Amino acid sequence: MADVSPDQPTSPPICSARGCRASGVWALRWNNPRLHTPERRKTWLACAEHRSTLGDFLDARGFLREVAPVRPSPTLDGVDERDEVTG
Repeated sequence: MADVSPDQPTSPPICSARGCRASGVWALRWNNPRLHTPERRKTWLACAEHRSTLGDFLDARGFLREVAPVRPSPTLDGVDERDEVTG
């Protein structure tokens, strides 16, 4: 889980695709129903280029729950505090 303190500077969100260092502008919220309760959401961040490939990967497994834009901010404001950012 991302450990972000209000007193610590944060880096801009980065795409979760392997090797990509672009800004994450989409939040792909998902859960694995065999491991997580229905209300729990994990989040992968995606740049515009990787939004569909990351989304297709999650959707093919039945994990993708929603895709939402990340609010423009140097913090993870676009990610719900209940979300676990992975990547």
